[in-house]
Amino acid sequence: MTDSPNCDLKSLSPLQLFERVTEQGEKVRALKAGKAPKDEIDAAVRMLLSLKLSYKTTTGQDYQAGLPPKDLLLINNGTTKEEDEDLVDPWNVQTSNAKGVDYDKLIVRFGSSKIDTDLINRIERAIGQKPHHFLRRGIFFSHRDMDQILDAYENKKPFYLYTGRGPSSQAMHVGHLIPFLFTKWLQEVFDVPLVIQLTDDEKYLWKDMTIEKAYEYAKENAKDIIACGFDVNKTFIFSDLDYLGTSAGFYRNIVKVQKHVTFNQVKGIFGFTDSDCIGKISFPAIQAAPSFSSSFPQIFNGKENIQCLIPCAIDQDPYFRMTRDVAPRIGQPKPALLHSVFFPALQGAQTKMSASDPNSSIFLTDTPKQIKTKINKHAFSGGRDTIEEHRKYGGNCDVDVSFMYLTFFLEDDDRLEQLKQAYTSGELLTGELKKVLIETMQPLVAAHQERRKQVTDEIVKQFMTPRKLAFEF
Repeated sequence: MTDSPNCDLKSLSPLQLFERVTEQGEKVRALKAGKAPKDEIDAAVRMLLSLKLSYKTTTGQDYQAGLPPKDLLLINNGTTKEEDEDLVDPWNVQTSNAKGVDYDKLIVRFGSSKIDTDLINRIERAIGQKPHHFLRRGIFFSHRDMDQILDAYENKKPFYLYTGRGPSSQAMHVGHLIPFLFTKWLQEVFDVPLVIQLTDDEKYLWKDMTIEKAYEYAKENAKDIIACGFDVNKTFIFSDLDYLGTSAGFYRNIVKVQKHVTFNQVKGIFGFTDSDCIGKISFPAIQAAPSFSSSFPQIFNGKENIQCLIPCAIDQDPYFRMTRDVAPRIGQPKPALLHSVFFPALQGAQTKMSASDPNSSIFLTDTPKQIKTKINKHAFSGGRDTIEEHRKYGGNCDVDVSFMYLTFFLEDDDRLEQLKQAYTSGELLTGELKKVLIETMQPLVAAHQERRKQVTDEIVKQFMTPRKLAFEF
């Protein structure tokens, strides 16, 4: 074996090393199963042992299949000592930094890839139009295997989209719209099927609510999702509590995932304890299953080899790291992912919003007056203490929540840059910046409310009925 592989290994992050070991292990198994020549198998085994040694040298941990290095998992029972200010898992987001989570560090710790200018330019060439402002502004900032999705698209091979919503409350807030607005754009520019999972079972397991209430919230949230403008002929929305009982393909994939993930692994990934109910421990397999096209035989005609692209917030990545590890072992393609930043609470970017705190965000049920009051009263300011100081030193857009919200919802790039320059220079005061945000959010929420009024129970039923979509497979 040459020295060059070992030299290359030194530049890899611990999670990249983990993935290299996993891939090499799969290669060894495939060679043995295919009865390859002994010399070829021996060389592959030597490489596997070398990779495992590099992994242990780098992390101080023995490689364990399906269990990424512990210091890279931002779970709710501990983080690395060096970066203990950031806590990110599927249920918690906390940082001591007013600018929010350090996403560059998160990319390294999660082992994903940064969405760079080259990838954005490639997307633009593929779709023949300007990329969404969420991409241009780094709101979707990280990915896994997006290059494979573009390869498939350019070679006329199919893929599909999968995203979801945990219905923890009747009213969604504007932050909940981010993945759906972006997913709708992806669906339109690539013209592909979309499945949307409503994890009402998860909310029943984690929250203090009845199963009936969780299902009711799922139906209500579906109306807000449909109001984003999805095409009923190309979109299937499903409640886990409903769909699991009707789809053999969905349940079979859940069981396959469950067989290949140990209790020790889910404890390491999600921070479960021995006191957690078994429903929580088995739930990750349910969120993994929609990543596989065979979970939707009515849409994909039973085909199992269609890759999935998942747009989601970065806190959901632990579910899909697990899924990507399991996928090759059950004969399925790994899902690709696009990760978004967190939408900040009005009080600042240190935490994500809570549906239980009405003042933490702008809700889709808020009136124009409520929106104005919330922004004026609660939106964290990057301005100075006095007008004189602000005029002299300018405001800080990096921590100003009104400006952060505008990066999400003000589509005009030139206008956003003008506001940034004016606020940074001190020409624009905090109250004036808040006024711009109010004037942006009031019509946006009002328009959403009008569209939602048109979504009847019958329309929800159409979206949530298992059926063939407007695609041939």
